[in-house]
Parts: sequence; C-alpha cells; structure tokens
Amino acid sequence: MITNKNKLLSLDKFINLALYNKQKGYYMKKNPFGKRGDFITSPLVSNLFGEMIALWCISFWEFLKKPKKILIVELGPGDGSLCSILLKTFENFDHFYNSLEIKLLEKSKKLEKIQKNKIKNNKVNWINKIEEINSGPIIFIGNEFFDSLPIKQIYKKKNLFYEKHVTLSKNNKKIKFVYKKAKKNLIKNIRKLNLISAGNTIEYPIRAIEYLDKVSKKIKKHNGGLLTFDYGYIKNVNKDTLQAVKKHKYSKILSQPGSSDITSHINFKSFLEILKSKDLDVEKIVTQNEFLQRMGIIERANIISKNMNFKTKADMFFRLKKLLDYNEMGKIFKVLFAKKKGKKFSLGFK
Repeated sequence: MITNKNKLLSLDKFINLALYNKQKGYYMKKNPFGKRGDFITSPLVSNLFGEMIALWCISFWEFLKKPKKILIVELGPGDGSLCSILLKTFENFDHFYNSLEIKLLEKSKKLEKIQKNKIKNNKVNWINKIEEINSGPIIFIGNEFFDSLPIKQIYKKKNLFYEKHVTLSKNNKKIKFVYKKAKKNLIKNIRKLNLISAGNTIEYPIRAIEYLDKVSKKIKKHNGGLLTFDYGYIKNVNKDTLQAVKKHKYSKILSQPGSSDITSHINFKSFLEILKSKDLDVEKIVTQNEFLQRMGIIERANIISKNMNFKTKADMFFRLKKLLDYNEMGKIFKVLFAKKKGKKFSLGFK
C-alpha cells in the first residue's frame, strides 16, 4: 500500500489507496454491507427507508410537471439494496415507471457485480463518471456516499497550518501519521470555505467538493436536484471525525489498510455553502428522523402492520426505531436537498 517510492502520502491519497486501490482497496475486494460485513446502512435496516425515498422522487417528478423522461442517478449504490427497493415501489406507479431511467455510479467492479446480481432490470445502467450523464431532469441520490470520500486534515496551531500525512516508520515496518507545513493554496481554500473556526483539526472534503461541482453543473444544465443522506454535523466547529470500522466495531485507521472502512463526518454547513456558491437553492438541513416522519413513514408502517403477525410486526417496528431514534440513526444522519434555482419544492424539509 505504501512503499519506499511513495513513502509520504497526504491523508486523502492514503484513504483513496486504502479504499479504492484496484487490487487491495477495501471497496474493491469485498462486500462490506450487512450483518456478515462491517456495517449496515438504512436501506438494509428497513425497506420503508427506500419506499419513502421512492415516494419523494415521484412527488418531485410530479412537481416538475411529469416530464416524459426522468433520470435517477444513485451515487455509490452499495450492495444495490436501495435501488432494488426503489424499483419495486416505482412499479406501482405506471406513468412514472414508464418515464424512468436509472444510472448507478460505481467505482468498484466487485460491488458492481453484486449489484448486477441483485438488480435485473433494463431500466438500470452503470456508469463510472458523472460526465457520462447527458440528459435530464436528474435526481441524484446519495446514501452514505459523501462520508466515504477521501478528505484532507489540517492541524492549526496558532497561525500556522500543518497537513496530515501518512508515512513509513524508519524500519519500514509500520505506518504512522506525520504533519508537514500546509501549502499556501490549501490554506487559501480552507479560508475560502470559512473552515477556520473553533477547534484545531480542520477537515477539508477535497473529493466531495469535486463531486458537488460536477453534480451542480448537471443539475443546472438539465434541471433536477440532489438528495443525500449522511452522518454529520451542522454546527460550525472543527474536529477530527476520521474513523475506521471493521465487523461493526471501530478499529485503528492505520491498522491493516484495505481491511476496514474509513469514513468522516460531513460538515453540512460547509456543504450548504458550497452548493449555494454553485448557484443552487438548498433547503434547510434536517435530521433523518424529521425527513422520514414528514414523508409519512410511521403512517405507512401502521397501515402495512395490520396484516402482519406479532413477530413480523415487532421486527418491523424495531427496525423503524433504529432509523428514527435520536440515539441511533435518527439524529446523527442528516438530509440535504439541493435543486435548480427557483424551484419551490420542499417536501420532507418543512
């Protein structure tokens, strides 16, 4: 992963290698999702999560005056569970379904293979780059996509800035963190995003910014919006949120790179400002609990529970609690919706 040839790597380059290296990258060689994997995402917790997103997409399409073609692009579709639930729900709405095309943006050939085994539908195609999209309107959907992208970390001491790097120890047997004086251009960028505030560790989402720029251009050109779910925070504070997860437990980031997931929390206030600077309208950021409840998830659960036996009903509401409870996924997960300027659609956010 790290050799004498690339003995010093910036944190973002190290994360990129650990997650996406073609031979040894975490997402390139295994299925990390589910009980047997390393973590569970909302679509795997309950089908109701995907149903609510499907209903939101149909409502947005209706708001756009039911265009003959609507494109849904899922960013980082994981094991394909969310897409499968969306399709199953969309099939109940003929007019929408006939207008539908889905593209899945996936870097990992391993995960693409898993997705293709799960999704057998000619409305779905796979893409490697956002640049491949050339029609619209587009609904971009991301669930735990942006938090998996590489970041830079800058340590601030008085008025000096140091960028975190990863390097080999003197005996070349261990890897460790080191800090090098940050380049002027990087300092300029973090100042531009108003990331210098309380706290010493500044996280700069270098890859997320690139994606937000590309997504924004497509939305402005073809119409549509971005709906994304991620764990993160809204308060303007600086903190070290980098973490590694293996077998549903936190692990050391530098321990066996490529064998655990590495993520960071999203600074949603920063994302909001970035998207506004790209000339998009952004709704007030809400918690996953608020969004799902406003979409009617509890009412939907009550309706379908009427035909369930006690065991099935108990399991469904147990899973629903996990999605909504503020001590579980309900509060730490936030929802962001950015759209083409002038569109007055706010379902789920007001």
